[in-house]
Amino acid sequence: MRIIQPRIYLASQSPRRRELLKQIGINFEMLLMRSDPRRNLEVDETQHPDEQPENYVRRVSQAKAEAGYDVLKLRNLPQFPVLAADTTVTLDGKIFGKPDSAEQAAEMLRQLSGREHHVLSAVAIALEEHVEVALSTSTVRFITLSEERIRRYLLTREYTDKAGGYAIQGQAGAFIEHLSGSYSGVMGLPLFETVQLLQRFDYPTP
Repeated sequence: MRIIQPRIYLASQSPRRRELLKQIGINFEMLLMRSDPRRNLEVDETQHPDEQPENYVRRVSQAKAEAGYDVLKLRNLPQFPVLAADTTVTLDGKIFGKPDSAEQAAEMLRQLSGREHHVLSAVAIALEEHVEVALSTSTVRFITLSEERIRRYLLTREYTDKAGGYAIQGQAGAFIEHLSGSYSGVMGLPLFETVQLLQRFDYPTP
């Protein structure tokens, strides 16, 4: 008789989240959210009017986890927890999402230059009717960036698919004068909060 090892499903395409789960020894499978005519796979990631950034990331991460669990049921996959996450950068209460272009990334970096901003990273886990969400908030202070330095950074294309237009684990790590909070949360998956949630689902953790 084959024993099925405990595992989770990761409802995210982010390579950073895969790396972080591997770092702490979590056994996971990717849950590909391909189109399915039987359900609406779209998660509403637009900010609602008057929605605070903290509420936004919590809502989106929960919606992603619930959508992932719907996929699990539709495909009749073994029932294990589905994990999803959402990360955003905020400055003066404004959400900085993923830039659509190098020009938009440059404008984000100009606004972050020489200032403190917050990185909000929410993680959600869904299994049957049980859904848990946790939020990590980190404060990051950038040095003042010259136009030449911003230009050189954009050439790396690290800004693509990154909230706020930068990746802390890449060359932009040199822009950060001070960080208070969770390094892994700024990367995209706060490990402390992730482990806390997994324990609530009786998943073996480090």
